[in-house]
Amino acid sequence: MRLPRSRGSQFYLVQLVVVAAGLVLLALGSWRSGVAVVGGSFVVGAFARLVVPVEHTGMLRVRGKIFDMMWMILLGVSLVLLALVIPDQPSR
Repeated sequence: MRLPRSRGSQFYLVQLVVVAAGLVLLALGSWRSGVAVVGGSFVVGAFARLVVPVEHTGMLRVRGKIFDMMWMILLGVSLVLLALVIPDQPSR
C-alpha cells in the first residue's frame, strides 16, 4: 500500500481514520465521545488547510481556502458544542 504523496492528502487520510474511530465510538454507544472526536477532526482539518501550502493540499482542498476552513470550523465546532450541550438522558 502506498501512502499519498501530498501533505494535504496525508492529513485527509488521517482525518478519515479519526472520523471512522468516532463512528466506531458512536456505534459502541458512547455517542458524546464519538461526536466530539468527529467534530475535533474537522477543526484539526481546518487548521491543516490553513498551514499546508496550496501546491501540497491534495484531497484536503475542495474549494477555496477560506471556504474550506470556514466550513470545517463551522461543522467541527457545531459537533463539539452538540456533544457538550445536550444533557444526559436517564436510562430506561
